[in-house]
Amino acid sequence: MNMSYINEERGKCNTLRYKLFFQKTEGKYISPFHDVPMYADKAQDFFNMVVEVPRWTNAKMEIATKDALNPIKQDVKKGKLRYVANVFPHKGYIWNYGAIPQTWEDPRHTDTETGCCGDNDPIDVCEIGNKVCSTGEVVKVKVLGTLALIDGETDWKVITINVEDPEANAFNSIGDVRWLKPGYLEATVDWFRRYKVPDGKPEKRFAFNGEFKDKDFAINIIKSTNDYWKALVSKKSDGELDCTNTCVSLSPFMCTKEAAQVFVDAVGLSSQVFICRG
Repeated sequence: MNMSYINEERGKCNTLRYKLFFQKTEGKYISPFHDVPMYADKAQDFFNMVVEVPRWTNAKMEIATKDALNPIKQDVKKGKLRYVANVFPHKGYIWNYGAIPQTWEDPRHTDTETGCCGDNDPIDVCEIGNKVCSTGEVVKVKVLGTLALIDGETDWKVITINVEDPEANAFNSIGDVRWLKPGYLEATVDWFRRYKVPDGKPEKRFAFNGEFKDKDFAINIIKSTNDYWKALVSKKSDGELDCTNTCVSLSPFMCTKEAAQVFVDAVGLSSQVFICRG
């Protein structure tokens, strides 16, 4: 599956009013959380990744799970825009960071592997390819493994590579990352352990003593979070998130193209439109 999406910015970047909406190329607004397919190519176990934070940047951009149509916006803490600190020797996020759509880490489900409940978000992705992606880009990725961050909740971090990366064919397992990018996995653990320390928070903990689980384990986790998402979007489970969508058939939250336009127009800001390839 290869499709294009239109990104529409409302408000100025790095302000409290900034929102990045998604459309299909025919002009229908969609939710990047609910309407972008989880699979980019199911036969090959390639997944879609919605890029929230480009590599080397610091603004904590994220899918707004509690807003109608779930635009990407900058996280806010105590009324101020949130940025992650540069934690030596790292500069900003050290991968392209985002989420796999149509997944949900259910806060009412206790993970049998970690003993903790989900964090109420779509599953997080770290993409390790050479390209610095853009916020709102939809990237086809290959799963390599996963790390389990424990922050009072289970917060999976799936390690992937863009299938269009020139080196993608060489990466097929978490062991390949360890061999071909020496130190990258250790840097990933170090980043997640310490990135909130400058905010006065303690170091983070991990399940499995900070060891990465392999590709098959990671794909099974993704599939389980897709099952929880299906329950969420069909109103069989309640995560107090906004499930408004325009493409999920049989979902009680599905709305018309016209209704979606009303949601976006309610933001009331001038827009800038550009096309991203997925």
